[in-house]
Amino acid sequence: MLFQTAGPDLPAQSGLSAPELLVIINPGSGAQEASETRQALARVFGEAGRSHRFVPVASPDALEAVAERAAAEAAQGAGVLVAVGGDGTINTLAAAALRHGCALGVIPRGTFNYFARGHGIPQDLEAAASALLRGSAQPVQTGQVNGRLFLVNASLGLYPQLLEDRETFKQQFGRHRWVAALAGLVTLFEWRRQLKLEFVQEGQRMVRLTPTLFVGNNRLQLEQIGLAGELASSVGAGRLAAIVPRAIRSWALLGLLLRGALGRLGEADQVDSFDFASLAVRVPRMRRLKLAADGEVHVVTPPLQFEVSPQPLMLVLPRQEDRAPIE
Repeated sequence: MLFQTAGPDLPAQSGLSAPELLVIINPGSGAQEASETRQALARVFGEAGRSHRFVPVASPDALEAVAERAAAEAAQGAGVLVAVGGDGTINTLAAAALRHGCALGVIPRGTFNYFARGHGIPQDLEAAASALLRGSAQPVQTGQVNGRLFLVNASLGLYPQLLEDRETFKQQFGRHRWVAALAGLVTLFEWRRQLKLEFVQEGQRMVRLTPTLFVGNNRLQLEQIGLAGELASSVGAGRLAAIVPRAIRSWALLGLLLRGALGRLGEADQVDSFDFASLAVRVPRMRRLKLAADGEVHVVTPPLQFEVSPQPLMLVLPRQEDRAPIE
């Protein structure tokens, strides 16, 4: 059985006109947290008389397959697929929603929640659920690289390695902020590779040697690291943003990261940035490399094509009075 109702103590109410909500909670959030989240959502949805079902996911490895089946059912019944989790979970459900043509609702439960915050979705669980009930589906821009969706960012080089090393450190020492910071420093000072990237945009070719390529689709994130202005404002309006640090040593790269943390990356001379709708990236002499998309690491085969997705994502956005400040 694919779907479970809320159970006898948390009844799923039926709504006659509003679309049914098919809710998937991040399977990696832990049993107790998932149970508390489910109860809170069932209460909000039930009190509003909104038809809803919770979709069980046995493990994180099963998330993609379950999301595909749930999105197909949501599309057939004009329902809404609801992602409850961080940007990685939302990415998986958004990809399924795009493939099947159903609307996506988001209830953020991650650390940074850039996608939700960038669209004014409240960070509080019950406030986000209430906003979802009153919201409406509207088209929003997504990015893709070789057909793989990203909502917030995608990157090559240093950053994917940093994510993998951070997860390894957390498994060894626990999920603490100091562990993540230590892992980042170790990766930074052990990283020696510089990628030779050939960019082709609108017939123009540019070659750069760089430790990492960052492509952003989230105006809020770009503004917070210090790239406000014309570059950030173009994102979401048919453009993506590319950030390419020049080939520098570890201490200089650490300085760039600190500038970004302080919201001053735009002042750095060692960084090139530009906006685009479509960008081809060739990586000479490399057959495979790691790509991070919304915090999840994948192995891809170059050349790479970064572009604005031709089909927008239908995202349930809050009404104006329910919107959270974008900050």
